[in-house]
Amino acid sequence: MQGVYEYIDAHLEESLEDLMHLCRQPSVSAQGIGIEETAELVAEMLQECNIKVQILPGVGGGYPVVYGELAGDSPMTLLFYNHYDVQPPEPLEEWSSPPFEPTISNGILRCRGVADNKGNIVARLSAIRAYQAVKGHLPISIKFCIEGEEEIGSPHLAAFVEQNRLLLKADACVWEGGGVNWQGQPVITFGCKGLLYVELVAREAARDIHSSTATVVPNPAWRLIWALSSLKDKDEKILIDGFYDAVRPPTQSEVEAVRAMPSEDRELKESLGLKSFLLGLSGFEFGLRHLFDPTCNICGITSGYGGEGSKTVLPCVAGAKIDFRLVPDQRPEDVLAKLREHLDRNGFEDIEIASLSGENPARTPLDSPFGKVVCQTAREVYELDPVVVPTMAATGPMSCFTDTLGIPTVCMGVEYPDDRAHAPDENIRITDFVKGTKHVAGILDRFGQRV
Repeated sequence: MQGVYEYIDAHLEESLEDLMHLCRQPSVSAQGIGIEETAELVAEMLQECNIKVQILPGVGGGYPVVYGELAGDSPMTLLFYNHYDVQPPEPLEEWSSPPFEPTISNGILRCRGVADNKGNIVARLSAIRAYQAVKGHLPISIKFCIEGEEEIGSPHLAAFVEQNRLLLKADACVWEGGGVNWQGQPVITFGCKGLLYVELVAREAARDIHSSTATVVPNPAWRLIWALSSLKDKDEKILIDGFYDAVRPPTQSEVEAVRAMPSEDRELKESLGLKSFLLGLSGFEFGLRHLFDPTCNICGITSGYGGEGSKTVLPCVAGAKIDFRLVPDQRPEDVLAKLREHLDRNGFEDIEIASLSGENPARTPLDSPFGKVVCQTAREVYELDPVVVPTMAATGPMSCFTDTLGIPTVCMGVEYPDDRAHAPDENIRITDFVKGTKHVAGILDRFGQRV
């Protein structure tokens, strides 16, 4: 593999030019900006690697999916899942440079989408190009599934995967992203949490009115607050009846993986400016709760007047957006039903619930042969032991691949803890981009040896 790695080093400038070209193209799914143009650009980049490409229409009116395939020497097939859409760049005033004008300084490439997820797309293509250039062909077959809706919850991906099972058939999947920890160790992640995102709405009077009527007119903001306070106690226990019934406990190997993980709660606490975490958690107990516990989180509350100065008003409506992070074997539709039952049982039948999105949790066994390949090659490229993480605390549409396609799915990539994904000044370090590219090349080579 030395020749392939040397090729990656020698052609770094070309890879970075490809990456900057892709990042210059806005692709904000939440605002419908640049989606078709980016799908076309991604397709062109795959074709330049001799990959046969189709731009497939999204199911149910969703954004297009870029599909690619390239036959290799063995029947083993590796699927790469990525997304070409990015988060909105706002607030623009907090960027050091325009969000869609890539800049490089001090070994850092800054641009919206460079970490999440365009850097990983280009790293994977660069690895394929290097392997082809040095060895003439790939040892395995590859496929790409690159969607344009991940940043808005992948609302149409599950149906797309279901309808294209045969097209996407593979032996394993490399997930969209990953990277290194604060110490520079490669982090290999084997799952993600699910999600239920809802909006609760309380309504009372027909219009906003003078606050002097608070003596006799019900305030929906208070109504909503009382409903919210019924969902969780001060010890962080979620009070919805049956909420924990389906929770699958972590396996012993998953618990031991957390025990072996380096403790990074101190760095996180400092970066967030916190004195302590909830329940005083730290170290091993912090890791267990963070990775294996479901959540009930208030994302935002709106009601009445929140502008500058004062306005004495009694609002007519109040709303709160809530997300539940779910773990195996919880399901969003079941939690939604239990939430409705809980509110009704506690006298909040009038509180409206709008379900905004939902995704199932996913988990790949830590002893999967593909997971071992990813970890072994990471150790060789980074010259450090990888950190094995049973599941990320966040959510993605991974269950489409682990459950629908039935294949092991593992995360690795070019990111690092301070990449500021979803925030102003999103960035990657060029050294991480190079190592992430070499890691992909190593996976291609080692997975092919399993035939």
